[in-house]
Amino acid sequence: MKMTGAKIVIESMIKENVEVVFGYPGGAIMNVYDEIYKQNSFQHILTRHEQAAVHAADGYARATGKVGVAFLTSGPGFTNGVTGLATAYTDSIPMVVISGQVPTALIGTDAFQEIDAVGISRPCTKHNFLVKDVKDLAYIIKEAFYLAKSGRPGPVHIDIPKDVTANLTEFIYPDEVELKTYKPTTNGNKRQIKKAIQALKEAKKPLVYIGGGTILSDASDLVREFIDITKIPAVETLMAKGALPSNHPLNLGMVGMHGTYAANMAMSETDLLISFGARFDDRVTGRLDEFAKHAKIIHIDIDPTSISKIVKADFPIVGDLKNVLKTMLPLAKSEINPENYEYFRAVVNRYNELHPLSFHDSDEVLKPQWVIRKTGEILGDKAIISTDVGQHQMWAAQYYPFSFPRQFVTSGGLGTMGFGFPAAMGVKRGVPEKVSINFSGDGSILMNIQELVTAYEYKLPVINIVLNNNYLGMVRQWQTMFYEDRLASTDLSVQPDFVKLAEACGAKGYRVKTKTEFEEALKEAITQNVPVFIDVIIDRREIVLPMVPAGESLSNTIVEYKDPKAIENKDN
Repeated sequence: MKMTGAKIVIESMIKENVEVVFGYPGGAIMNVYDEIYKQNSFQHILTRHEQAAVHAADGYARATGKVGVAFLTSGPGFTNGVTGLATAYTDSIPMVVISGQVPTALIGTDAFQEIDAVGISRPCTKHNFLVKDVKDLAYIIKEAFYLAKSGRPGPVHIDIPKDVTANLTEFIYPDEVELKTYKPTTNGNKRQIKKAIQALKEAKKPLVYIGGGTILSDASDLVREFIDITKIPAVETLMAKGALPSNHPLNLGMVGMHGTYAANMAMSETDLLISFGARFDDRVTGRLDEFAKHAKIIHIDIDPTSISKIVKADFPIVGDLKNVLKTMLPLAKSEINPENYEYFRAVVNRYNELHPLSFHDSDEVLKPQWVIRKTGEILGDKAIISTDVGQHQMWAAQYYPFSFPRQFVTSGGLGTMGFGFPAAMGVKRGVPEKVSINFSGDGSILMNIQELVTAYEYKLPVINIVLNNNYLGMVRQWQTMFYEDRLASTDLSVQPDFVKLAEACGAKGYRVKTKTEFEEALKEAITQNVPVFIDVIIDRREIVLPMVPAGESLSNTIVEYKDPKAIENKDN
């Protein structure tokens, strides 16, 4: 049966069991949108900005483990979405983003709304395609979905000229894809795995380093089993929150710039580091020549280019973490004696006792840490937490009691302000039975605040908890600590009335200044079936601790800091 390219796009989505597409129409992709209008197999959600469409598809993918899908038009429609592509690429999120392009004959003529989309997307996608012939379209879409979710996941971009969407061809959707030059190694080398187990037997201070690959490979249960069997202490990255429950007795917490003292000291003292799907990001390692300097490194990752890229691995194991752990676990059960690590467990527990995560609470002004902790007490595993980027992101990672994988949705590698709200919409669409919470700051929330209209129209009752200190908080913190409090362009004292803004868009708004007001607002918000803004007026000068200054080693973690202006500003 012959179909237009536009119809092939729609039928391919149906073949891939796509249930929702986020997007924004325009001239170059109008043929595809005409076919969307005619079908009822999947939902299309019209966001109010292309960046938000890609972020929403990203949040959907992170929360569900499925491939997120977004449609964009050419030119500025596509360029608006590039930040979303880069965000997903940095965190290895499976997505397919389809953009319209000017007709083939006009490419390279500076036509209206023409941009070199594949040239722009090349550095921030796993792969990209410019479709030149409608006969290739179905196979390219199949290949895009395969590439997005196989191996190390990532976003794939397909650029389709308008004439290709109008041309006719036979629709044959392939059952599978065979790529001669792309064959990810999924099973780890058994000899290397045995060497790793032998190294564990000889180690005195082993440490498990849990990365986001644990969640991407759906290996969290196996990681938990490995830790329970071996009784090896564990640290986690920002992207791994929830892989191991926050309250697990061997979980030392997040490692790195804003990691716990115990996690950072354990990393500084370990003699054998076992990396499960982590990429040794600079925010984790700190000063490289001091990072885990006493340790040999076991690095397990499906991406061979990530192994020894930053920190040399003594025992490199290329493979899907889930498959590697299935091989490792029987060996660990039979050969590892947990009692060998009793001394190290006592040492790291002592570090935790010396400097546990803590903050100076107040009954006079709301502390952001208290707000997040109280949210966790009320909702716990009933919620999936999204965040924007900044101080609130770190406080959420530190103080929310995460208990399951895919419970924490945040922009890690790129650090994208404006990510949280649209991502939380994607979360709510993908996992409607969970409460979708977005922790944001009064700076970040403005970057995609127009999505209030989208959330209202499509009945996506996201609860936005805006930790409002009238600052670009994290930049202000650095300016205070390292720039003698020269607050250059970080004061946000002139801000909209978030309550009125929310109400103008059909949402519900609250402004709270006390613990009682916050608790009452949150409990009421949970019962509402509309988007909610809770404008939480917090201590303006609160800072995120612990903190490792840029370029310092993890052993130089700052656990106490007295802001000379904190008291005089606390009730502003």
